[in-house]
Amino acid sequence: MRYLIPVGTGKDFQAETQEVLRSREKSPRELIPLLQEIQHRFGYLPPESLREVAKALRIPLSRVYGVATFYAQFSLTPKGKHLVRVCLGTACHVRGAPQVLEELRRQLEVGDEGISEDGLVSLETVRCVGACALGPVVVVDEEYWGRMAPARVEELVRTLREKDAEA
Repeated sequence: MRYLIPVGTGKDFQAETQEVLRSREKSPRELIPLLQEIQHRFGYLPPESLREVAKALRIPLSRVYGVATFYAQFSLTPKGKHLVRVCLGTACHVRGAPQVLEELRRQLEVGDEGISEDGLVSLETVRCVGACALGPVVVVDEEYWGRMAPARVEELVRTLREKDAEA
């Protein structure tokens, strides 16, 4: 399986992490900003980067992992180029969100890791996106698709692929 890493080469996480570390103070209070910058660069937090951060800040690796796994903004696994989130909150669920999710999985060819085979899309579920009146709701990157139905999934996937081809 091939993953797309939005920024960075993906070949030498250690060297690129060192570059990030050179731009910051080596203090434990810099842990979250460092993790944010590394995540922005690679699209996730590679294990090599977490080891480098722990070493540079002189803190246990377990503390770095503790912070990285506590906050939902961080990911320890590679992500697709686009993020598709399906709301499974109560209002969306009763209006058919599980069927929309299954159709998205099928059409995007998303595996157990939640990433499409071509690395274009990460598919995730969320409990609520705060748009209950529009349920079921799917959020593609930052764009809301309300009143989704399995029959509209093909349109969403086509739009996503066209948007990616233009970029």
